Amino acid sequence: LAPSTQPWRSPGEPQALFSLPAPRWPVECEVIQETIEHIEWVPPDPEPFCPPMGPEQAPHTLGEEQGTVVYHSRPVLQGSCFTRARVGGAPGPLSSPAAPLEGPQDTTLLFESRFESGNLQKAIKVGPYEYVLTLRPDLYTAKHTQWFYFHVQNTQREPLYRFTIANMAKPKSLYGQGLQPLLYSQRDAQSRGIGWRRVGTDVCYYRGSLGEPPVFRLSWTVRFPHNDDTCFFAACYPYTYSDLQRYLRALAANPARSRYCTVRALCRSLAGNTVYLLTITSPGSTAGKRVVVASARVQPGESGGSWAMRGFLDFLLSTHMDAHLLRRLFIFKVVPMLNPDGVVVGNSRCSLAGRDPNRAFGMALPGSFPGVWHLRAMVQRVLAEREVVLYCDFHGHSRKNNVFMYGCDAGGDSAGTRLHQRVFPLMLSKNGPDKFSFGSCKFQVQKSKERTGRVSMWRLGVSHSYTLEAAFSGSTLGGKNSHFSVEDLESLGRLLCDTLLDFCDPAPAKVGLDLAQGAPVPRGRGDTSTVLQLQQCLAEVNVLLQRQMGRELGSGGSWSDVSPSELES
Repeated sequence: LAPSTQPWRSPGEPQALFSLPAPRWPVECEVIQETIEHIEWVPPDPEPFCPPMGPEQAPHTLGEEQGTVVYHSRPVLQGSCFTRARVGGAPGPLSSPAAPLEGPQDTTLLFESRFESGNLQKAIKVGPYEYVLTLRPDLYTAKHTQWFYFHVQNTQREPLYRFTIANMAKPKSLYGQGLQPLLYSQRDAQSRGIGWRRVGTDVCYYRGSLGEPPVFRLSWTVRFPHNDDTCFFAACYPYTYSDLQRYLRALAANPARSRYCTVRALCRSLAGNTVYLLTITSPGSTAGKRVVVASARVQPGESGGSWAMRGFLDFLLSTHMDAHLLRRLFIFKVVPMLNPDGVVVGNSRCSLAGRDPNRAFGMALPGSFPGVWHLRAMVQRVLAEREVVLYCDFHGHSRKNNVFMYGCDAGGDSAGTRLHQRVFPLMLSKNGPDKFSFGSCKFQVQKSKERTGRVSMWRLGVSHSYTLEAAFSGSTLGGKNSHFSVEDLESLGRLLCDTLLDFCDPAPAKVGLDLAQGAPVPRGRGDTSTVLQLQQCLAEVNVLLQRQMGRELGSGGSWSDVSPSELES
């Protein structure tokens, strides 16, 4: 579990292409040998939300006992625990989970998900073109079903198909507000250059049983674009561990980018997959530089976080003048995939420890949660030498639209400190008004969140520590009611970089803020616009908080002793 000290490449020293090992899987998992790669494509127009159906409009679906099992992947025994892993997963010949077709006239779909990030466990045919699906719970658990990713073959173009996922875990979902599943047609990708797109009519999310614990159903109808196609369905744009490795390989092969970036192993996961740590800064002396720490995919089903992270890295390593300034001012420590095992096996929330690693920061369990343990230890070492000005953990959200942040306000701090916690998110909302919702941000530190990355880093002494949440759906701001594209998600990374410069200016003499109270220093670009923006944001946050408490402006009194729960009630 010890971090590697040998970099694959160093700032200022471009290196040859480096090899990356194939993903390691628990030995219980069967893995097909097919390499899954998808083209990147942005729809020419925003994809609007679909009209949602209420629970009262839920379709009548035949029970599973009245159907025919057409796919059943070998389940991992409930109550078991992780023991060992190997490249390629389970040894020996693969089983045949899909029922064979009875002849050329058989229109039964052929299902498969034994590939990276796939998690379909069972498919039951309950009508000529209707299927009830069961997702595999997170490995070594009996719950956490939200992410899905699988493909079907033997498609027919004309019929209207219905799919119903019968074991969704959460009582509320954006599928009840217009979110649609994603579809990827291999024939469209090869012949027309079209990638992932939103599909589905009659999308309905509803409670599926009266028992306890309750389970929920997601149902949608769709027509396939071609006969005899291979079509993938997914909850969000997939971004696998192999996708990250391909990105790092391309980064290493790019002499211009690799001048600024070192890639090391932060640690190894339980399965032995590398948790990568990227260090990005300008070559030369690092004296006086502050540090920014960013991470993503601690919860593996939130793949939108990886796309935002890729936008963040692309901008930092670009030739843009602001990227040059950021590299000159800061050292960036970036862990783009904290939970690679969970991503590989298609978990929604957990690692191979069978628990959520974003509830394990601060626990003395490096053997169970190596990624988060070593990240926290690295930040502790950095704090002993330098200021860490910002920590940001990239996530996805399944119940709220838009992009927003969770910050840290435990009460008892000075009024100025509580203001500053809210300034960075407010600046983000001004730089990205069509995506980022300041009104959706929360700052209360709940007891149940004490062991999250955000709160743990804040407790260590990182004064501005946030979770960035990007909706699985899209934006309702600025007149929009449409899904996020990959390009939209990547733009969040660039937006974060731009706001960081607004927040941390190298010219402190420009503004008379009390730095002793922890105020941020605004950016110098040859004028005072950034300084004024910061001052305006501080004043605006003060007004917003007073309004939240229902006070008359100018009536006097202080809100510095008001509890966070009162502020957010």
